[in-house]
Amino acid sequence: RSMEQRFSTIQRVANAIVARQQRFLEYGEVAMKPLTMRQIAAELDLHESTVCRTVSGKFMATPRGVFEFKHFFSRQLATVSGGSCSASAVRAVLKELIASEDPHRPLSDATLARLLGEHGLKVARRTVSKYRNLMRLPAGEMRHAPGMPRMAATESARISA
Repeated sequence: RSMEQRFSTIQRVANAIVARQQRFLEYGEVAMKPLTMRQIAAELDLHESTVCRTVSGKFMATPRGVFEFKHFFSRQLATVSGGSCSASAVRAVLKELIASEDPHRPLSDATLARLLGEHGLKVARRTVSKYRNLMRLPAGEMRHAPGMPRMAATESARISA
């Protein structure tokens, strides 16, 4: 009976996650919605600690790959328009910006924060740095293309002025 109840709880939590993160499953990281264990617990009439124990060390096979249950939980960040998006979505956009940058002129964290703002995402430079580090992406000066001479900060500021 205990095993059946455990399986039932895992199944209910998985179904609730899939229902809330359907757009992620269709479109990828950029479509990840903010979601907390508290929201799932309230929806399923469970204690938050029960949801936490249920998702701990569990994985879900999806059409996008295998993900740890905890991957689907992401904190909420405000957007410029007053809406919200998930931290996972911000990291996905950040990764796209870095991937598309000119290798000879990598973007600084401050520039990345400004570009995210232009995409409607309010993110501080410190947060950009934190997310970049979490994704194990080097700082702008370390992403510089090999073989190109690096300019000192004062020299690049003088040239752009």
